[in-house]
Amino acid sequence: MAEPFYITTAISYPNGRPHIGHAYEAIATDVVARFQRMMGRDVRFLTGTDEHGLKMAQTARGRGVTPKQLADEMSGYFKAMDDRLNISYDRFIRTTDADHHAASQALWRAMAANGDIYPGRYEGWYSVRDEAFYDEKELIAGDGGEKLSPQGTPVEWTVEESWFFRLSAYQQKLLDHYRANPDFIRPESRRNEMIAFVEGGLSDLSVSRTSFDWGVRVPDSDDHVMYVWVDALTNYLTGAGYPDGDWAKWWPADLHVIGKDIVRFHTVYWPAFLLSAGIALPKQVFGHGFLLHRGEKMSKSLGNVVDPLELAEHFGVDALRYFLLREVVFGQDGSYSAEAIVTRVNADLANSFGNLAQRTLAFIAKNLDGVVPVGGRADPADAALLAQVEAACAQELPAAFADLALAQGIEAWMRAVFACNQYIDAQAPWALRKTDPERMTAVLATLYRAIGDLAIAIAPVVPAASATLLDMMGVAEGERSYAALGDSAGRHARIAASGFRLSPPAPVFPRLELPTETGAD
Repeated sequence: MAEPFYITTAISYPNGRPHIGHAYEAIATDVVARFQRMMGRDVRFLTGTDEHGLKMAQTARGRGVTPKQLADEMSGYFKAMDDRLNISYDRFIRTTDADHHAASQALWRAMAANGDIYPGRYEGWYSVRDEAFYDEKELIAGDGGEKLSPQGTPVEWTVEESWFFRLSAYQQKLLDHYRANPDFIRPESRRNEMIAFVEGGLSDLSVSRTSFDWGVRVPDSDDHVMYVWVDALTNYLTGAGYPDGDWAKWWPADLHVIGKDIVRFHTVYWPAFLLSAGIALPKQVFGHGFLLHRGEKMSKSLGNVVDPLELAEHFGVDALRYFLLREVVFGQDGSYSAEAIVTRVNADLANSFGNLAQRTLAFIAKNLDGVVPVGGRADPADAALLAQVEAACAQELPAAFADLALAQGIEAWMRAVFACNQYIDAQAPWALRKTDPERMTAVLATLYRAIGDLAIAIAPVVPAASATLLDMMGVAEGERSYAALGDSAGRHARIAASGFRLSPPAPVFPRLELPTETGAD
C-alpha cells in the first residue's frame, strides 16, 4: 500500500479576487503534490477559501450583499483560478462547509476539556485587515504618527466579552518542539523569527467575538463566534476527515505551504491548539516568500496588481508555472515581469528543451518514417550522455524536490537539457544520415531515450506539455514515474517493439512574445 502524503496550501481569504501571489502558492504546492504522486505516494492535496471573519462581513456590507453571497461569489473565482492553472487538488474546502463547522467545534471542545478555554474581556489592538490581535509592543508608527500593525495595517482599540485560549501555557512546549524538530518550520530564517517571538513571551489569546456573527458558533455559547484563525486553521483537520472520518490515515499533515506573513499563526497558534487538543502536530510548515512585480510589492494603489488568469491566458499555463518555479528560489522573495517570463521561458523551454525535442522527433518522423530508432553503432558519448540525464532526472531533481529546493531541481534538469543539445550538435545526425547511417541510428536512439527521461522528470512543473510530449513519443502512462526512470532502456525497447510510429510533431513549447497590452505586464 502506498504511503500517504497530506499537503495543504493556506486557505485564501476571498474578500477580493485572487492575485499572482495566490497563484504562486497554489502552483508551488501543486508541483510538490504531483512530484510526491510520481514518487509513488498516496497524496491528498487540500486547498480552498477562508470565508469567515469581520473583514468579510464588512466587505459584504459595503457591497450591499450578505456575507454568504459574497463568499459564494469570491470563492468561485479562487476555484476557477485553481482549475485554470491545472492545480491537482483533491478537495477545495470552504470554511462555510457543514463538516468544517463540526470539526471546528470538535477542536474547540477538546481544548475546553483540557482546561485551556476560559471567559474574559478583551481590551486591545485589533487589525481588521490582518484579522489579528497585536500587543502594544508590536505596533509601529505610521507616517502621521498613527499606530499600525507590524504589517503596516491600521489597528483599532477593541473592547468586548471574549473566550480566551491559554496560549501562555504552551511557550516552553513550543520551544521544546522547535528544538527537537528543526525542520518543523522552514526555511531557517522563519524558524529563527518564531523562536525569537516565542522566547519574548506569549500572552493568552482572545479566541471569540461578539461584535459580529459571521463565523462558526462557539459550542454552548451561541452569542460568540470563533476567532477566524481558530476556524481557519482547523480546515487542515477537516480536510483529513476529523473528527469522525478516516483522518488518522492523513494526519499529521506532511506539509503546510503558506506565505511568510502568516507563519506565526501556523507555527505558534496552530501547534498550541493541537497540543491542547491532544492531536499530533503537522510535520512541517514552509513559509514561502512574496512575489514582487518588477521588484515592488503589489498593491492596488500602485496599479500593479495582476490577474494570474491574464498571465496564463497570454503566456500559457505551463509557461507561467515553469517561470515561477524556475525563477523564484522557494522560500525567498522573487520578482516577475512580462519581459522576465518571455526571456526565461524562451531560453529554457522553447530554445533549449522544446527545440531539442522538436528537431530530434521531426528528424525521426521525416527520415526514418517515424520508426523508433534502436541499435546502431554505439559510442562512449552515448552512454555518458544517458548517465548524465539519468543522474539529473532520477536522482538530482527528485532529491532537490523532496527537500523543497524546487528551483535547484529545475537547474539540475536544465544542465541535462544543455548536455543533450551539446551532444546533438557534436554528433550531427543530419550529417551522419549520408556518411554513417548506423551511427545516426544510435545517436537518435540515445536522444529518444534522453528526451523521454527529461519529459517525465519535469512533469510536475509542466504537466500538460509533458503529457503531450510523452503521448507523442508513445510512452505508456504506467512508465511516467520517477521509479520508471531507472529503466529507460527497457521503456525504449518496449516502445520500439510495439510498432509505434512517430507522427510529425507539433512544437510543444512555442516561443513567447511580449504582450501588446499592459494587462499581462
